[in-house]
Amino acid sequence: MPIPRDILDVERPKNTVVIVYGVNKDKYAVRQRVGCKRVNGKNIPLNGPTIGHIINGKYVPKNQNPNINLSKKKDNPEFNLDLKDWANIMLSNELFSGILEELKELYSEDDAHRIFAISILRVCYPGIKDYELKEYYDNSFLSELYPNISLSKNIVSEFFKNLGKFCNTIKKFMQKRAGEVGLEHHLLIDGTLKSNESKINSLSEYSRKAKIKGARDISVLYAFDFDRMEPVCSKCYPGNMLDVTSYKDFIVENGIKKGIIVADKGFPSSAVQEQFDENKDLHYLNPVKRNSKFIKTHNLLDFNQIISGFEGITYRKEKCSGINKWLYSFRDSYEAALEEKSWIERARKNDSMNEEEFKKCKDKFGTIILECDLDIPPELVYKIYKERWQIEIVMRFYKNACLFDETRVHDDYSIIGSEFCNFLSTVLSFKLINKFDKAELLNTFTYKKIMSILKRAKQARINSGDWQLINMNPSQVKVLQKLSLLPQDEVPTKRSPGRPKKNV
Repeated sequence: MPIPRDILDVERPKNTVVIVYGVNKDKYAVRQRVGCKRVNGKNIPLNGPTIGHIINGKYVPKNQNPNINLSKKKDNPEFNLDLKDWANIMLSNELFSGILEELKELYSEDDAHRIFAISILRVCYPGIKDYELKEYYDNSFLSELYPNISLSKNIVSEFFKNLGKFCNTIKKFMQKRAGEVGLEHHLLIDGTLKSNESKINSLSEYSRKAKIKGARDISVLYAFDFDRMEPVCSKCYPGNMLDVTSYKDFIVENGIKKGIIVADKGFPSSAVQEQFDENKDLHYLNPVKRNSKFIKTHNLLDFNQIISGFEGITYRKEKCSGINKWLYSFRDSYEAALEEKSWIERARKNDSMNEEEFKKCKDKFGTIILECDLDIPPELVYKIYKERWQIEIVMRFYKNACLFDETRVHDDYSIIGSEFCNFLSTVLSFKLINKFDKAELLNTFTYKKIMSILKRAKQARINSGDWQLINMNPSQVKVLQKLSLLPQDEVPTKRSPGRPKKNV
């Protein structure tokens, strides 16, 4: 239909054309002329992008259009939210900025920002799906700090695949972190199983827990620096691979050459003895199985000393002849009583008390036997190993608090790429825990509660374009102040008084 003369006469930029649109053909867009093409000997003009609209008899540039179309926000690059999550993102960015610089040393700036953003979003919004990353990114202050990060479903899917294909870059990142471990640092190494029912990757296999879980798994090995309270490196393995098989590969792959490795019975030192021999700054402290020949040979169950500083703990220390190994045996009288009680209770239920078997087991109740290639005080050995339970917290936190108990990607490359981001998310999680602990917040709140308070702290855009914190409870403001997100002297806005009580 023809465009009214009064619309065509409205002053607008040169080299533009008016286009009518809308259901009733009553809306007018102004498009830019970008050139022409030759068709059958004639020059046909080419229209470019829409640069504005004619509204109420005036030309309004596109970026000044006062009327926002909420139904088309996904297609509008200039659509900006006026309320965004603030505190959780700002604190994570502050603690995690060092990791971003490390990523930029190995990846392009765009890729580094994408890895960084995905890792932060998985911490701030536990259980987030990959197709939700874009929405949470737009709804948070991350889009203000690092604008224009592409996180659509298809882009993220392809990105994880490419990230896994270049796994040597991930290896370099892990090796750099392992190289920063100090000589006296204690590395706790353990693994965990994650459900993965994919039929198209080589990592998903039936593990030793398959009968219980009824599902296939992948295995993820972690090294945790107990002195820094932070994960150091990780790697994925098939779910059916034994710990002893992956142990050597994990040490070599990540370039672990310094520190004291504290592992469990599934990671014997003999499996990586070559690495200990080649790296003089790498040592081990491992438990010995209760049926080991060393126990009888060195009379390790004949305890002859008492550890000072620990209640009810006796020990024995012996040097292995001909090899660089010391054996430490400990007996906890309290644990021994509990184990004896449990053994008797099982025998009572089964009505199968065996005197010889009982005497044989009784000597081992409450005992821990460790081997180490360092001659160190027994008090330190016992303390180090008793604190090894911290790695169990890491694994439990990795699965439960971060909701990483299963993988949602399928092929090998995507799993490797996604697990790399999960590792970085775990690093950030423990940086947050350390921050909360230093601020003495964990004495009052749980980690989950603190994160919910941070998520509650949003900022809103005011008319001038500046951002302002929304109204919050005084107790929540104090949490933000303890975390240095707000000045200590800032007083929260008091609520207006409610209606007075009625006179009866």
